Amino acid sequence: MHRIEAELLIPGRGDPVRGGVVVLDGARIGYAGPAAMAPQAPGVPVSRAVTVMPGMWDCHGHFLGVRSFDLGQLPLDPEPLRAARCARDLRAALDAGVTSVREVGGLGVHLARAVAEGVLDGPAIYAAGAILSTTGGHGDLHSFPLDWMEDWTRRTGMMRLADGPDECVKAVREQLRRNAKVIKVHASGGVLSEVDHPIHQQFTDTELRAIVEVAGLADRVVAAHCHGKPGIMAALRAGVRTIEHGTYLDDECCDAMRDSAAILVPTRSIIEDILAHKEGVPDYALVKLEAMADTHAEAMTRACEHGVTIAMGTDIALTGPDLPNAWGRNGAEPGYLVKLGMTPLEAIEAATATGPLTLGPQAPRCGQLAEGYDADVITLDADPLADIGVLADPGRITRVWTGGRLVKGTAA
Repeated sequence: MHRIEAELLIPGRGDPVRGGVVVLDGARIGYAGPAAMAPQAPGVPVSRAVTVMPGMWDCHGHFLGVRSFDLGQLPLDPEPLRAARCARDLRAALDAGVTSVREVGGLGVHLARAVAEGVLDGPAIYAAGAILSTTGGHGDLHSFPLDWMEDWTRRTGMMRLADGPDECVKAVREQLRRNAKVIKVHASGGVLSEVDHPIHQQFTDTELRAIVEVAGLADRVVAAHCHGKPGIMAALRAGVRTIEHGTYLDDECCDAMRDSAAILVPTRSIIEDILAHKEGVPDYALVKLEAMADTHAEAMTRACEHGVTIAMGTDIALTGPDLPNAWGRNGAEPGYLVKLGMTPLEAIEAATATGPLTLGPQAPRCGQLAEGYDADVITLDADPLADIGVLADPGRITRVWTGGRLVKGTAA
């Protein structure tokens, strides 16, 4: 057992507690609440902190092991090299207070096994496997010959081109065979792809329904990359669980999300990071991003005003502390959520308690400081309700536990 005493306890959902205690009982939380009501356990090790809160969830990340925003470079780095880089990313995520990742395309299905086996320290990973894309869609690398691209995607399992309902069904089943915990689909065009337009819908309504249906048979939900309204509405009609990015959300979209209990994962971090580091971005991508950056911010604020459920996601994919949008910078996202309309407490809920909901039936009992929940816990040397920016600095996160095991800091 281990006892954490803090000036402030933020439970993830609900009101904060001044003068709080969390008791870790193996891999679960045995108690979380006011110090006056905490069970006494003489001889149990004690950690003290300014703030204790659940470990954060990054609900939109990519373990790709890449060093550039140019996705055309992705096939040029050997997969073993990229996997080795990701080992560094796992450590960086933990140091940043991220204890769970919904990995929406990349090497996560393999890394999840290494973490579960205890071979590597890292956050719990709930991975999608390959991203499903139409031919010529956001998940297609447009500068390569199509036959080469089809061969590469079959061999690496990073993207999966699928056209027509039957092929979409097969593509989902391939990811389920890899034990994917969520299915990721590109329902609209994107920014870092070369020739498609972010507003355009890509999969048809029939294709999207087939993807959602087959995923649902295995108790998996679908995460839909969507910028434009046509793709957003089509994805919601099909029954997806989450809308990723949501750049062109209008009032109708927000109402539809609330009616369907869909969750928005806005990923403001990647937009801010690219705008601040334009030199590393292909020209075609920068043109698209600059045209939609303000619209994305407005949509985020609109979603807050309409009461859309929001979960934290960053779209982080790069490896290395010298690079923008790299693993370890995940904690900047709550600050952007606050800037665009949430309170600090709401942003922390988006980064903790809401995270598991993005997985539907695959959700663990996690993201809150409550009895019986997974002991994924972090402590800080400051109060994030007074300054949400402290979550962006891994140095302010003093300890991290995953499943009750201390993986950052010292117990005392």
